[in-house]
Amino acid sequence: MSDGLEAMAPDAALDMYLETRRGEASDNTLQSHKYRIGKFVEWCEEEDITNLNDLSGRDLHAFRVWRREEGDLKMVTLRGQLSTLRSFLRFCASVNAVPEGLRSKVMLPTVSTGEQVSETSLDAARAENILAYLNRYQYASRRHVIFLTLWHTGMRVGALRALDLDDCQLDTRSPGVELVHRPEQDTPLKNKERGERWVALSERIAQVLQDYIEGPREDVTDEYGREPLVTTSHGRPTTSTLRDAIYCVTRPCAVGEGCPHDRDPDDCDATHIHQASTCPSSRSPHDIRSGAITAHLLEDVPHEIVSDRMDVSRKVLDKHYDRRTKREKMEQRRDYLPDN
Repeated sequence: MSDGLEAMAPDAALDMYLETRRGEASDNTLQSHKYRIGKFVEWCEEEDITNLNDLSGRDLHAFRVWRREEGDLKMVTLRGQLSTLRSFLRFCASVNAVPEGLRSKVMLPTVSTGEQVSETSLDAARAENILAYLNRYQYASRRHVIFLTLWHTGMRVGALRALDLDDCQLDTRSPGVELVHRPEQDTPLKNKERGERWVALSERIAQVLQDYIEGPREDVTDEYGREPLVTTSHGRPTTSTLRDAIYCVTRPCAVGEGCPHDRDPDDCDATHIHQASTCPSSRSPHDIRSGAITAHLLEDVPHEIVSDRMDVSRKVLDKHYDRRTKREKMEQRRDYLPDN
């Protein structure tokens, strides 16, 4: 022990860090941090670093190189992982495990603005083709309800999972669903109480949901006695189940289209439900959300309405979700300009 530092093992520091963040960070954030910092703990074990007091700037540089090469990471991914490590080291300094200021020796790679943004999305034309197929061949099925709701509301998959029957008002002239943060019953919202809101539905979408409820929906409760809107035979679906449904229906071959990758469906691993994400054309719930936001903006829905409806700040909306091209933005601005 030196300079007022107190001995602490890397794995013990990780446990303490996660426990400190619990309650202020979402479960998804905690899982992400556990994975990212876990890689640092793994490296410490390989290097026989058993006491964080011994860490130096040279060690942090060595980890940076190891993580980049071991994970074959893109610069933007590496930057995100190292930023999490900085947060961890700031916490470690607060409990006298590392010197104050050690975090500043974690050098973050420079990435361009374009590299910081995921370019994958789902355009409106593909979404409407998928919906047309589901409406005709799988009407009011669970997959139909999942895709339809995510596309038309732009809500996160965790928000859809959190919905109960009691949160839905479908048989009114102004149908909608209420999103409520219930972390104590395993249905948190990403932005906690700030993410609570009513989301309007069209009468057509409300009818599909009602037909699902009265038809194929499994009439079950979850472990807390609540009645989820979307169900499986076991109760409330896991997030993975909802994600798998999205990956499945966004494969072209799943909605009556030919394979654009010249694969034989009989030999393609992506035709299996748990491997649907390996199809190059499949899309994630995040892609559905970004596509939905872009579709709203292309319809000239004001940014403020999109921001409130989809629980996203204007800054994040502009940077990470708005997929309009520069040309499309210009043409929309043109509509507001005088002719002379």
